[in-house]
Formats: sequence, C-alpha cells, structure tokens
Amino acid sequence: MFTGIISHLGTVKEIKADGLAILAQPNLVKQLKTGASIAVNGVCLTVTKIKLGKIFSLDIMSETWQKTMLADLAVGDKVNLELAMGITDRFDGHVVQGHVDGVARIKSLKKIGNSHEFNFSAPKNITGYLVSKGSIAINGISLTLVKVSRAGFSVSLIPHTFKNTNLASAKVGERVNIEIDILAKYIKTFLRH
Repeated sequence: MFTGIISHLGTVKEIKADGLAILAQPNLVKQLKTGASIAVNGVCLTVTKIKLGKIFSLDIMSETWQKTMLADLAVGDKVNLELAMGITDRFDGHVVQGHVDGVARIKSLKKIGNSHEFNFSAPKNITGYLVSKGSIAINGISLTLVKVSRAGFSVSLIPHTFKNTNLASAKVGERVNIEIDILAKYIKTFLRH
C-alpha cells in the first residue's frame, strides 16, 4: 500500500519488452531489496534486480503495459517513485494501492497564483467515480479533485508538489496514470448490488 506522497524522482535508464530499469538516488535504492514493492508513476511494481547501488530493475507484464501510460515512457523520462508504506509510517496522503484504473490525458495546464491547474479528459469509467473535493492519484500523486464533469476533471498543485513530481515537466496531450479512490469503488459496487 502507498499514500501518494512522492518521495523521489527517478530517471528511466532502460526499457525492454518485459520491464524497466530506473536510475534513482542511492538513498532510495539502499532501502530496496529484490522482491520489494515500489510505485513507479503510481503503478505498484516488484524490484527484480539492483545494480551499482543506484539502478533497479522491474518486471512488467503485458497487461500493465496495455492499461497504464508506462508504454509511453522513453529513456531519460522522469518517473515518480514511492516506497511501499511501512506499518508504523505516517499516513499523509490517501489510500493508494498502485492498481491503476486507467489513463487520462492532459487537456490544459495553467499557473494561477502560486498553484498549477491541470485539466484532464478521461473516460466515463473513471469520471463516474469522481467527486469534487474527493481524492485521486495521478501518476501516483495523492491529489484533491477541484472540478469534475462527465468528460474529465481538474486538480491544482501547490508549488512543492509541482516542483517535486514529474508533473513539473508534463505537457498538454500527455497521458497519465489514474487510480480512483478505493472507497469510491467500494461504495459504487455496494450501491449497484
């Protein structure tokens, strides 16, 4: 389980048909071991190899490539990284499982005062679970929804979040991973039955 509080940025070092290699700060990599879970752009993946104390490899199955934006990555791209939550850790964001529900596309972005507003287009299977002021994970970042419509949603990032995540380099048209708040999924399922 994760909280959506991004602790580090990594850089894509290698892309293969069956996985990725990520270059990250040694202080993060030393906390990893083979078999450990780590969220990469909000996708829970398993560490399969650690090299030189600063590169780690991850296996990725075909469903993950198809259902997430990981297939859009190129060598040199920045990715958001979060270690799995420990049992005694503070719970600062919201419940993030690392199970991506789909992708959304950046429709527009603009600076408003000290914040950065992002507008996204998203399919109804995502927007149907969203509520204004509810939680969402975008590329693994725990964020609060500002506006929601049938065709999309918006969020605003404070300067710290903008500077310390890969949304700082995001561009209009780019796809992002979306994880819907697990509570919303349970409630909608219970109400359906």
